[in-house]
This record gives sequence, structure tokens and C-alpha cells, in this order.
Amino acid sequence: MKILILSCNTGEGHNAAGHAVEEAALARGHEVNFVDAMQLGKRHTSRLISGLYIGIVKHLPWFFGFIYKLGMLISNRHFKSPVYWANAKLAKPLASLIEEGNYDIVVMPHLYPAETITYMKKHNMLPVKAVAIGTDYTCIPFWEETNCDYYVIPHEDLVDEYIKRGVPKEKLLPYGIPVRHAFAKHTPKDIARRKCHLDADAPTFLIMSGSMGFGKLAVFAMALYKQCKNDEHIVIICGNNKKLQSVLTKEFRHCPRVHVLGYTRHVSLYMDACDVIFTKPGGLTSTETLVKGIPTIHTAPIPGCETANSAFFVDRGISYASKYMIEQIRLGKLLMRSHDLQEEMHTAQLREQKSDAAERIVDLLESLSEK
Repeated sequence: MKILILSCNTGEGHNAAGHAVEEAALARGHEVNFVDAMQLGKRHTSRLISGLYIGIVKHLPWFFGFIYKLGMLISNRHFKSPVYWANAKLAKPLASLIEEGNYDIVVMPHLYPAETITYMKKHNMLPVKAVAIGTDYTCIPFWEETNCDYYVIPHEDLVDEYIKRGVPKEKLLPYGIPVRHAFAKHTPKDIARRKCHLDADAPTFLIMSGSMGFGKLAVFAMALYKQCKNDEHIVIICGNNKKLQSVLTKEFRHCPRVHVLGYTRHVSLYMDACDVIFTKPGGLTSTETLVKGIPTIHTAPIPGCETANSAFFVDRGISYASKYMIEQIRLGKLLMRSHDLQEEMHTAQLREQKSDAAERIVDLLESLSEK
């Protein structure tokens, strides 16, 4: 089977979900091509959209929240939005890509290419089946105006929400958000700490900045450090944010209990090595912590889908959350101290996690391809 995965660089979560499906498909011997759908447009379109999106989210989160609410208001299955018509312009180059690549099926962990696919289906330009993947614990605006063959969504409790928004029930598959196989594996803590060169016995916090950073992370890290009176260690993963890594490295250069990292391929191992994680409530990172089973504190969400993600997790006891920094730290220290609270959250995580989502999606793709 030859699979085309179409994503978009508006945050790494969508790409991570796509790569999780890619990993599972390659393990079964399928051929996969992973494409940024925006690169099918004019030159620099992908960079422009990615830069604009990330810039708004990082520097004007209130405006992003306003746009999200506006999208919810105008989102309607009976009328196509400007988002649909913008993405419809990519129909011809995408049709050529599918024809030239002789693909058997298309997978989309992002709304934008799903809009393009919808236009193509309406105009008889799509010869293969198409599967969309939702990467947040809510039905974001404009999914209801798309027309994919199936929609893989994060949880069965979201089915009614998607139906109310206009997505047909028979197309909804609550398999979960796909994560890489590494997050479904568990390395014993002592081994993980040895591999990560961390103190074997010290209580350890993990801070994930996320692909777009999380708020005033340097301020948060220093506030947490000042509250660590019991020799706790702190690991901070900055990802590709070299500026943040430089600032934090300088700030904590005389603090041996703070470990500042840049990009690492061993996030799963660091999760195994640490006791409590602080992370913003992005759909993918939250799912990775859920599947990994690490006690989680969600920091202040970006208004919109992250607010829904945080509420979903808190309501089911699979994270604690607060929009206030001091309360986030208090909750993290409380969770660190209490084995009972950790066990309670872990039990809830075992109940809610869907660690085989990527494999189930590949099962679906194989079934559709055979038809």
C-alpha cells in the first residue's frame, strides 16, 4: 500500500501525529510519503502560514482566541468558510501529486488538507479514500464542512460533539490520537535516569516547552526552582527554540540541579526518568503524557482548542491544571509529594489512554485500500 500523509506546519502536533502513523505503516512494509500540503501552493506559502500562525499564538494569544471563537460562530455545514476556499486552491497540484505518485490512500492530521480533499471530492478529482485525524480533544471549527471518508477522533466521549457540529456518526472512529511507539514503551525509572545522566534518587520535574514555547517559561522555571527546597531536580526541554535554551542555560549556569536541553529524540525516555511533568495542553504532548502515564500539570492554555484539551483532561482526572503560575507550581509539588495522588492519576490514565491508535489507523487504511 502506498500512503500519502498531508500535514501543515502550524505547530508540531499535527506533524507528530502524521509521523506516528508513518512509523506504524513503515513497520508493516508500506510505502509512505509525508508532505506539507502548504508547499503545494505558491513559493514560500508554507513558511508564511506557519510563521503567521506561530507568531499570533506566541505573541497575541488573546487574538488567536478571538479568531477561534469567531470561527466557531461562522462555522456551518451549510456554507463554506474562507478557510475552505483558500485551501481549495491547492486542489489541482494535489490531484497531480496523487496521480503521479499512484497513491492508494490519503491521511490528513490537519484540517487544511482535509478542506482541499473535500473540494476535490465534490469535483470528482479524488480517486482514492481519505482519512482525517483530529489532534485536539474537541471538534475545532470547520471540520463539519469537510467530507472525508472517515474521521479518527481522540475519544468516544467526543462523538456527540462532532455529531452536533455536523460530522456524520458513521464516519467517526474514536481510536485516539496516534503517538510514536516509544511512548507506549516504559523504561524502568532507574534505567531511564542512568541513560539520561540524572540523579538516581532525586525527585525530578520535567518541563516541556512545546514547539511554540509555553508562556514565560524562563520566569516559570526560576519560580519552580525557588520552590524546590527538597533537592528536587528540574529538566527543561526547549526543543528547537535555541534562543530559549541559551537564556535558560545562562540563567541556571550555577544551578547543578537544573538540566537545560535543546532538541532531543529521547523525550519518551526523559518522561520515564522524571516524576511530574509541566506542559501546555497541546493535543499531542498531552496524549504522549497520557500514554506514557506520567503525572501531569497543564500550564495555562492558548485560548481555543487548548482550553478544551485542558478541561477534558482535568474532568477525567488525568491532569491537574491552572492558569496561574503559582498554583501550577503548588499542584506540581503536591503531586510530587503524594504517592496516593500519583497512583490515582495513573489509574485514570490507564483507563483513558489509547496507546494503539497508530496501529488501528493503519488497520483502517489497509482495509480501505483493499476495498
